[in-house]
Amino acid sequence: MGEADISRLRGWARRHRGPADALIYLLIAVAAGALGLTVSGAIVPSVFAAASPWWTLIPALAAVAIVLVRDRWPIPALIAATMVMAVDVFVFGGLVPLIVAVDVLYVATRETERRHRILVGVIAVVAVVAIAAGWITGDARATFLVALQLGALGGLGYWYGTAVAQSRELVALHRQQAEDARREGERERDAAVQGERDAMARELHDVVAGHVAAMAIRSEAALSTPPALDADRAALRAVRDSSREAHDTLRTMIAVLRDGGAQIAAPVGVASVDDLAQSARRSGLEVSLENELDTDLSTPVDQTVARIVQESLANCVRHAPGAEVRIRLVKESGEVAVRVDSRGASAPPARLVGNGWGLELLRERAKALGGWLEAGPRRDGWRVEARIPAGVPG
Repeated sequence: MGEADISRLRGWARRHRGPADALIYLLIAVAAGALGLTVSGAIVPSVFAAASPWWTLIPALAAVAIVLVRDRWPIPALIAATMVMAVDVFVFGGLVPLIVAVDVLYVATRETERRHRILVGVIAVVAVVAIAAGWITGDARATFLVALQLGALGGLGYWYGTAVAQSRELVALHRQQAEDARREGERERDAAVQGERDAMARELHDVVAGHVAAMAIRSEAALSTPPALDADRAALRAVRDSSREAHDTLRTMIAVLRDGGAQIAAPVGVASVDDLAQSARRSGLEVSLENELDTDLSTPVDQTVARIVQESLANCVRHAPGAEVRIRLVKESGEVAVRVDSRGASAPPARLVGNGWGLELLRERAKALGGWLEAGPRRDGWRVEARIPAGVPG
């Protein structure tokens, strides 16, 4: 017999457990009647046991009927089995009702969550039957003997049912913990993937998009003016520099995607603000820089300040070509203050449509460090202003 046949046989047995057990108990009752086996005298003398052991088939049939409904209604089945068992002990002395009572006690204990009530019921039934046995026989020893026997049988059924129920609960708990761990792993994986996507999006926006926009703007500016050798060559040099920087960044990002790496590109910091200003000047802006910051800023603050300056300059190149830009970086009252003012664009804005992500990303960076960032129009231009606590750890 193969594993598939065994699995089907087990499935059939589980689906027909009640009728199969009932049939087994019925065969036991018939065999006990034929062999003359009873519990009369073992517990208390029964009324009809001396007449014929076949009398035990009467309560046995009632007990077998209870087995058929024990899985669907365990508590009512337990009450009925207890009553049949009590009557059988004192009247017929059969064996099967006692076995069925222990069996139904196990099922009821296993299936219910209020097992303490069943334990109280078992103690009460054992006490009542034991006292009745002593009163009927007139022998106090019968009370002790019945209490010991029924207590052992009832305790065994209750203990086994409790053990199975607790093992099921433990399995369900471990299964739930495994499911929670799986879901948590999926959430962490999704968060890691989203984090990588956010990092790529930030890098594309902060570096690549800025360089590509600068190339488009310088090219458009050169094409919109009369040919001039010096101006055109300056525009070409600016386009060349921006294209090289964008190319290097894209190569780094591709390498990270293929092979992995600690970071997408070398992050800019306050030390690179001079280079950012010089690049903006090559793009046509008139930039003045006032940088009073030390070089001992923590890495998050250092990078955030540089990104604010970089995005502000990129926006000026896009939306206010030829503008006068003033950058001021100072440390005041334990905070790093950044302010970028622009005014007086000397050329029409480039035809580049923005999506507003740049400023939103900057606000998120500043807020994550416990600071704030505001951007908006002023009387004669545009201002980006931010304050970030200088004591943010790296």
